[in-house]
Amino acid sequence: MAKQNRAMLIGAIGAGKSTLTNKLLGRDVQAVKTQALIYRDWIVDTPGEYTENPLFYKNIMATALEVTHVLYLQDATKKKNIFPPGFSTGINKIPIGVITKSDAEAADIERAKKKLKTVIPRGVMIITSSVTGKGIEEIRKLVQCNSLEEVKSAAREMDPDTVIF
Repeated sequence: MAKQNRAMLIGAIGAGKSTLTNKLLGRDVQAVKTQALIYRDWIVDTPGEYTENPLFYKNIMATALEVTHVLYLQDATKKKNIFPPGFSTGINKIPIGVITKSDAEAADIERAKKKLKTVIPRGVMIITSSVTGKGIEEIRKLVQCNSLEEVKSAAREMDPDTVIF
């Protein structure tokens, strides 16, 4: 890959953005509350307030100019979806839905899929666990893709229990 692709992680407070960032980068450190944008290697970790407060949407839009992919995180243990319907269609970057905390006792994967599908009408979703490592390698591979078509093609070769269209 000549130019390194970069992904921005967005989601609610406590959705697992920082924990997922650490797992994707192979960092074995405790996640801490993100107070501002954090750039680490190919990942931009955002504060949950950016998606929970519409006044901060301009920050998401501005940061999206610096990335190739946007990962929309939905915590599988939460009933609430903080993204408005079709939110990804307003950001002209490759969308990837990420369901976090799939291994938690309170996880409802089907509910999380439905919620993310309203946010990302096109694109793929990945079921992840930062505890077991499920979906981590799939995210790394999909962020290397340079178009939505490449993402879909690569996703077809992945485990259907982890990657969903």
